[in-house]
Amino acid sequence: MARPVIGIIGNQHLVNEQYRTYAGGAMNAEAVAEVAGGLPLVIPADPRFVCIGDLLEVCDGFLFTGGRPNVHPEEYGEPETEAHGAFDRARDAVALPLIRACVERGQPFLGVCRGFQEVNVAMGGSLYPEIRDLPGRMNHRMPPDGTMEEKFALRHAVTLTEGGPFHRIFGATEVMTNTLHGQGIKTPGCRIVIDGHAPDSTPEAIYVDGAPGFTLSVQWHPEYRAAQDPVSRPLFEAFGAAARAWAESRRPVPVAAVA
Repeated sequence: MARPVIGIIGNQHLVNEQYRTYAGGAMNAEAVAEVAGGLPLVIPADPRFVCIGDLLEVCDGFLFTGGRPNVHPEEYGEPETEAHGAFDRARDAVALPLIRACVERGQPFLGVCRGFQEVNVAMGGSLYPEIRDLPGRMNHRMPPDGTMEEKFALRHAVTLTEGGPFHRIFGATEVMTNTLHGQGIKTPGCRIVIDGHAPDSTPEAIYVDGAPGFTLSVQWHPEYRAAQDPVSRPLFEAFGAAARAWAESRRPVPVAAVA
């Protein structure tokens, strides 16, 4: 059986400050291939090059990755400010309608960090531009210096709803996660269920209520050491199982041979 194709939403980068690329982190591809059991396919998130209908037909599931640019606040009805940081309007134009289409079709996706925020905005929610500026909130941003191990170290607990989908996947109502984000959910979108919180009440795990497919999304980065981490591994395994089920449901039923 062929592996399910997992579209990895790519980000724009400048190589040597002049050569534009569309890329996805190696750890995303590793998590998809080695843990989810899928075939990773990096997608240039730009509506000039891809259309939603084609992506839905080519891919069996999608990984909405993290990224330095933020969702533009106009997407949730707020003016742009310096606090909102850098943007990628081309990615907004692909990711947001793609999420809504997946929810409608029941096609599985996993949202990570910016992807988590995209899911909330796609469903009509809004974001805080900077979590650490809010009273009583922690600094959830990545440490500016240090090794990869230090930047992606487990830094806080996430408390999950007992009996919810994340509890069922992890087998626990509290897990330890890394944290590398500046923004966070302000108002949850329509049908967005906040299923996990950091100790400072910041939403960390969500899903779309009533969606026929896999819609789990997390504010942390489970792709880091996904094969070894006891939280990341079952999350990607569950996502991979959902993508395989979707791929299998699309396979044509073989016509019985006529004797």
